[in-house]
Amino acid sequence: MTGYAIPGVELRVVDANDNDVPRDGLTIGEIIARGDGVMEGYWRQPSASAEALRGGWFHTGDMATVNEDGYLLVVDRKKDIIVSGGENISSLELEKAILAHPAVLEAGVIPVPDEKWGEVPKALVVLKPNACATEPELIKFCRSRLAHYKCPRSFTLQMPAFLRIRYQFTQDRNWKNPEKRSPQKVLARRGHDSPGLCCAKRWRLSRFSVAWFASH
Repeated sequence: MTGYAIPGVELRVVDANDNDVPRDGLTIGEIIARGDGVMEGYWRQPSASAEALRGGWFHTGDMATVNEDGYLLVVDRKKDIIVSGGENISSLELEKAILAHPAVLEAGVIPVPDEKWGEVPKALVVLKPNACATEPELIKFCRSRLAHYKCPRSFTLQMPAFLRIRYQFTQDRNWKNPEKRSPQKVLARRGHDSPGLCCAKRWRLSRFSVAWFASH
C-alpha cells in the first residue's frame, strides 16, 4: 500500500514518542491521521479511544516509511513489527526476502527474546520438495538483500511441508511469562506431510510447539 494523503486529511509518520521520523524513505514509524473524516472514538471504549486518539491524532497501527515528497509506503502492522535494539524490523519484509530463495516454499518470521537486543527475528521455513538449504546459507542470502540487523539470527527448517502459517502478534511481549509469550501462532496443516520428515504421521502444531520452535 502506497500513496499520499487525500485532500482534507493530514498524515504523519511518527516514532514511539509521536515525533516525526526522518523523511528518508527508510525509517519506519506509525501512520497517524487527523481530519474531519477521522473517527471520534471507539463505541463505549473510552480508554481505547483516548489511547488511539492521543494528541488529537488517530494512531492507525499501520507502520510505514515516508520520503521527502510525503509519499508513504506501508510496510507492516504495528503489532507485527519486531523491535530489536530500538530498530523497527518488518516481519513482512523479511518473509519476502526469504521467499525469494529458490529452495523456500513458505516462511514466517517471529520475534524471540535476546538478552542484548530485547528481541531478534527468527525464521520458520518450509523447503520445497526435494530442495536443500542450510541455515548459514539462508542467513547469508538474507544479508545479501537486507541490512544485517534486520536478518534472522536463526532458522528452523523442514517443518511439515504445505504448512500454512497464520499468526498474530500481541502488543504485550512478556518474554518472562510463558503464558503471555508473544507472538501467538496458529499453524494449520493443509493435508500433506513433508517427504523429508522421518515421521509420516499427520499432525498439527500447537501453540506450545511453536513456542518451542521459537526458543530452540
